[in-house]
Amino acid sequence: MAAQQTSKEASIGMQAVIITLTSFACQLLRRKPLNELLGELNVRWVKQLCLGGLIGSALKLVPELILGISGWVKWQINEIGLATLSSSLLLFAGVAVTEELLFRGSIFQRLISGLGQRTALLITGAFFVLTHLNNPGVKGSIKLMAGVNIFLASILFGLAFIRTRALAMPLGLHWMANWMQGRVLGFGVSGTEQVGLLKPIFGDAPAWLTDGPFRLEASAPGLICLLTILIILYEWKLSRRNMDSVVKS
Repeated sequence: MAAQQTSKEASIGMQAVIITLTSFACQLLRRKPLNELLGELNVRWVKQLCLGGLIGSALKLVPELILGISGWVKWQINEIGLATLSSSLLLFAGVAVTEELLFRGSIFQRLISGLGQRTALLITGAFFVLTHLNNPGVKGSIKLMAGVNIFLASILFGLAFIRTRALAMPLGLHWMANWMQGRVLGFGVSGTEQVGLLKPIFGDAPAWLTDGPFRLEASAPGLICLLTILIILYEWKLSRRNMDSVVKS
């Protein structure tokens, strides 16, 4: 709101700081520990972050493999420096921290306590879609496919929190999915064009696969892969400890 009033764009770093401080302030005002918001910060938290990163990478690599085998997309190597590639890790980390604290942090967790898990997932999913509808490239037939994809991605991130009772896995999922899609594969991220390690060259593919900067996120292979991971996570058997935490919430 302040950025709009001053006609200045708030950087991702500034957004991450504001959301983090606000989230911590909410916990302090409620006299609740930070590990209720973030999860227990231990080795297990780091493992969940890494596992989320692996799943997030697969979420984008598998559709890319399908598109490549089908002949719809080919790749060229972009000459970008290692410093550019590594610095983008911090950029996408800031995006993941900002959006996960906002959508799977205090608001989501209070909705779970007050309205239940399913309602919380649906409300934050709708909110997640609304905040992305004005992104570049969201128009025409792409708008519907992108909206469905964004909504299901929000459900996936929310379910990852519910299954682990920590923000580590959602952070890893969100972080690596965006970084792999944008800075490695060279696809647009949420409608914003990216320059990646690879440059996709689109052949004679259907428009709903290659039209606009949403490309991979608005593709059928991307949607199928997202649904598959979502089903696997939904069917994931909880440990006794995690199950007790879910029941208490």
